[in-house]
Amino acid sequence: MGKLVFLPFSIGGGLLAGLIGKKLFGLIWGVIDDQEPPQSEHRDVRIGKLALALAIEGALASVIKGFVDHGSRHAFTRLTGSWPGEEAPDSE
Repeated sequence: MGKLVFLPFSIGGGLLAGLIGKKLFGLIWGVIDDQEPPQSEHRDVRIGKLALALAIEGALASVIKGFVDHGSRHAFTRLTGSWPGEEAPDSE
């Protein structure tokens, strides 16, 4: 039941993480290059530049999503007293 109640927190957190990631990527790319970041749909783009942009964007998205998700789970726990997920990673 707790996971179902947490679903709106998760969706909202995902949207927030996306907005933060997009803004932060724009700031970081502005330091790297004065042009807009290359996208996969651009025809004339150097592969190395595209790879760098995608790697930075992907890493930022993953880190920010993880931090926002973890933070929203802590906030949910403070509100409800129930942790919406696993307590710790499974041991091998």
